[in-house]
Amino acid sequence: MSAPTSAKPERRRSWRSLLIPAVLAFAVLVGLGTWQIQRKAWKEQLIATLTERLQAPSVPLPAAATWPTLDQASNEYRRVTFEAEFETAKEALVFATASAFRPDVKGQGFWIFAPARLPDGSVVVVNRGFAPAAEAMTLPDRANPGIVAITGAIRWPEASHWFTPKPNPAENMWFVRDPVSIAAAKGWGAIAPFYVEQESPVPPGGWPQPGKLVPSLTDNHLQYAVTWFGLALVLAVVFIVWAVKSGRETRRKRPGNAPSSSL
Repeated sequence: MSAPTSAKPERRRSWRSLLIPAVLAFAVLVGLGTWQIQRKAWKEQLIATLTERLQAPSVPLPAAATWPTLDQASNEYRRVTFEAEFETAKEALVFATASAFRPDVKGQGFWIFAPARLPDGSVVVVNRGFAPAAEAMTLPDRANPGIVAITGAIRWPEASHWFTPKPNPAENMWFVRDPVSIAAAKGWGAIAPFYVEQESPVPPGGWPQPGKLVPSLTDNHLQYAVTWFGLALVLAVVFIVWAVKSGRETRRKRPGNAPSSSL
């Protein structure tokens, strides 16, 4: 008879072999928590800045000669007042859904963007407000209101993303609030590098519906930071407990530590 083969001894991974991956994972989790703390400070500063600018009295619109040198960080969301004449026949429809800055907007519809010509001949694009789809399709039939005093907040164009639908100029439909691109496609000519979110006046009939911007941004960064730091703590505790237990078992199984057999 052949002798039975002896089973191979079970090999357990030493805690030392997993120390570097554990340290790296711990560093990543702590880094993510720290990043969320930084994001929280940034978000709080942003909300404070938006609140201050959107509650401040309106100021005259910057002169056209200064437009190319305007700094976005210093001027975005500032409230301005100016007189201009809308070119309503050239309005563009920008698809709209719920907005973090317009809690009064409900459902789907369109932002109505129109070039507004100032007395000096320069053009500022104005987001005149929200209109449901049925109302938006009939807006171009309105009479031109003439020169009006407009109050609103300065905004810079949005950027499109991977999943942003492509515009449909033939149907006058757009999906990004980017008046520079819209102006180029519709032949509006030279315009300001920014646009204005109109808050007044309200046009006859109520559409499009202008409104004052409200900085209702969410701030969940503290919760995220606690989650990442908590995971880092759990990882550290679990690894330490496992390393201590593994070390004890290794020492117990060493040949010199084996219990002696009695005759």
